[in-house]
Amino acid sequence: MKRVKRRYLALQLECEGIPTEREFIDAVWAAVTKLYGEVGASLTGLALIDFDVERNVAVLRVSLAALNILRASLATITSVGGKEAAVQVLGISGTLRALYANAK
Repeated sequence: MKRVKRRYLALQLECEGIPTEREFIDAVWAAVTKLYGEVGASLTGLALIDFDVERNVAVLRVSLAALNILRASLATITSVGGKEAAVQVLGISGTLRALYANAK
């Protein structure tokens, strides 16, 4: 069986208020589903690894094959938890260690 290659994304959330982890991941899933449907969303293997409420920084895990799907979907996010928001990609890496080292 072939191993699934994954990528980790560090994201900066620009938001009016302070969203919760659940509100953020729901907004990401909604954006992917709206743009690519249920089948496209199922291909992502999306998982929230870390969410820093104070700095509004999140780390997501996604399959390498669906990296472009996720990046396009992140660009369409305009609200999180009913408040205006935007998401910027700070970095992408194959390992969490490299992602955290470059994000500092």
